[in-house]
Amino acid sequence: MDNGLGNAIGPVLGYLDHAGIAVFALSGAVVAAAKRQTLVTFVFFAVITGIGGGTVRDLLIGAPVFWIRENSILLICVAAALLVWLVPQRICRGNALLWLDAVGLAAYATFGAAKGMAYGVAPLPAIGMGVLTACVGGIIRDVLTGEPSILMRPELYVTAAALSSALMVALLLLGTPDYAAGAVAALAGFGLRAGAILKGWKLPAYGR
Repeated sequence: MDNGLGNAIGPVLGYLDHAGIAVFALSGAVVAAAKRQTLVTFVFFAVITGIGGGTVRDLLIGAPVFWIRENSILLICVAAALLVWLVPQRICRGNALLWLDAVGLAAYATFGAAKGMAYGVAPLPAIGMGVLTACVGGIIRDVLTGEPSILMRPELYVTAAALSSALMVALLLLGTPDYAAGAVAALAGFGLRAGAILKGWKLPAYGR
């Protein structure tokens, strides 16, 4: 598994990366399904959503763009698109997109922050890299499909990504093994996002 880090971090975080890609790709295909698009559009949205955030991250930190050197990333996205294409439409309705986003958000934010640290990015920018990794793909998906941007939703979203990223950076700085730090950070971010979905947790809005 080549995630662009060589041996800088362990395989568990590489699996988190692939999980984030797969789940975000699924979310892109789910949007295409909701809009009753063609299979080509399914694949396009799956790829854009799956690789968008990681591509921006890699360009900013000076890393080789992660999906250029291997076939597996695009194959994951295509497989996600085919899976959504083949399943009954009722499975893609309701809150499927929200929960796919929640899983992808936590996994991708955690990995993005870890990759930033591995490439020598300072702690605060590394947190930003995690947030970008987790959010940019969904933003691109929403813009292309004409959906309200995830950034404009009142419930916690970016905050959940920031929590995963900040925890990952803090735990790595404290010397926590990357697999343990990754598990804690991803679960915390997912838990916060799940609370926002189920309970409507949100930050106070500007009221003046």
